[in-house]
Amino acid sequence: MKRGIETKCIYGDGAKFDGDKTGSISFPIYQTATFAHPEVGQSTGFDYSRMQNPTRQQLEQVVASLENGVDALAFSSGMAAMTALMELFHPGDHIITDADLYGGSIRLFRSISQKNGITFSHIDCTKEDAESYIQENTKAILIETPTNPMMNVIDIRSMAEIAKRHGLLFIVDNTFLSPYFQKPLTLGADIVLHSGTKFLGGHNDTLAGFLVTGSKELSEKFRYIFKTVGSGLAPFDSWLILRGIKTLPIRMERSQENAQAIVAFLQGERRVRRVCYPGIPGTRSYEICKRQASGFGSMITFEVESKEMALHILKNTKLIPFAESLGGVETLLTYPITQTHADVPADVLQKNGITDRILRLSVGIETKEDLIQDLKQAMDSFEASH
Repeated sequence: MKRGIETKCIYGDGAKFDGDKTGSISFPIYQTATFAHPEVGQSTGFDYSRMQNPTRQQLEQVVASLENGVDALAFSSGMAAMTALMELFHPGDHIITDADLYGGSIRLFRSISQKNGITFSHIDCTKEDAESYIQENTKAILIETPTNPMMNVIDIRSMAEIAKRHGLLFIVDNTFLSPYFQKPLTLGADIVLHSGTKFLGGHNDTLAGFLVTGSKELSEKFRYIFKTVGSGLAPFDSWLILRGIKTLPIRMERSQENAQAIVAFLQGERRVRRVCYPGIPGTRSYEICKRQASGFGSMITFEVESKEMALHILKNTKLIPFAESLGGVETLLTYPITQTHADVPADVLQKNGITDRILRLSVGIETKEDLIQDLKQAMDSFEASH
C-alpha cells in the first residue's frame, strides 16, 4: 500500500522490526557496542554497532523511504557523510561541483580531497554549461539546491540528463528542502546527501548526516565504506533524529509559512538591498522550484545596506539567536562570511556574492509577527544610533 509522506515520517515503509516484543511505540534505543551470537556461524543480524544497530537501522529505513531510495546510511554528521562519499573516488578523478556550496564542503574538497589527488571544477550551475567542463576523468557532478547561502535553484532534471549522457554519478545535497519538499532521486539523482542535523532532526540538539541511494550497487559500496571508516551515527543520536522526523511535515509547513511572511517584510524594507528566497514569484529560481519541488522552504538570505548594519542586527535581536546551523524549531541568524563560509577563499566569496552585508536566516516555528518585530526593532535601533 502506498503511504503518504506524513505517514512515512512516522513508520517509514512499514517494515517491522521483530527484535522488540514490548510493544513500545517509541522505537527503543539499543545502546550497545556489540551483540551476542547464538553459536559459531549464526547471527541475529546484528554483530557490532559500528556496522549495524537496530535503532540506526530503523532511522535509515525511514530516511530511505522518505527519499524513495533503496538504502540510507546514517553518519555522525553531515560532513562525515560527505567525507565517506568522497571515498567513492580515486586519485586522478575529477568532479564538477556548483561554486555556491556549504563552506565545510568547500574546505573538505580543498584541504583533503585535493590532497588525495581528486580535482574539481567549481562552476555556477545556474549560468554555466556543466557539460562543457566534463573531462575524460570526470566521475561526478555534485550540487546543492537551493544553494548555501545564496539560495540559487539548480534544475535537477537537466543536470541529471547531462550526468546520464556521460555516465557520471549525480549527487544532490537536499539539506535545505528536505525530502518533504524535494526528492532528487525521483528527478534523476544517483545519490542524495543530507545534514540530518538540520531539518530532519529539527531541534538543534544533535548532529547527523545521511547518504541515500536508489542503486543497490552503490548501497553495497557505501556499506563497505561505512563499516570501514567507522563514522556511523550512535544509537541515542539515531533515536533523536527518528523523533525529530516524526514532526517534519508540520515543522516544514509552519516554518515555510513564517519564511514567506518574513520575505514579504524584507522586500518592503528600504534598508534591505536584496532578498534571496526560492519562493519569490517572477524569478528564475521560483519557476524551477515549482517544477521540481513541492515547497520553497524556510531559508532566507538577505543583504542590508552596510557591514555596520549587519553586525548591529546580529548583536541586537532580542528573540532570534546569532548562531550557526539551520533547520531547527528556533529561528537562527547566521553571518556566512565569518561562520559557515569563513574558510572559503576571498575570490570564491566574491564570485558567489557573499559579502560582509549578507545575513542568512533559518526561519523556525515561532509566531511570525514576533520574528518580524524582532528584525524590525534591530534595524530601527541601528538607524536611531546612526
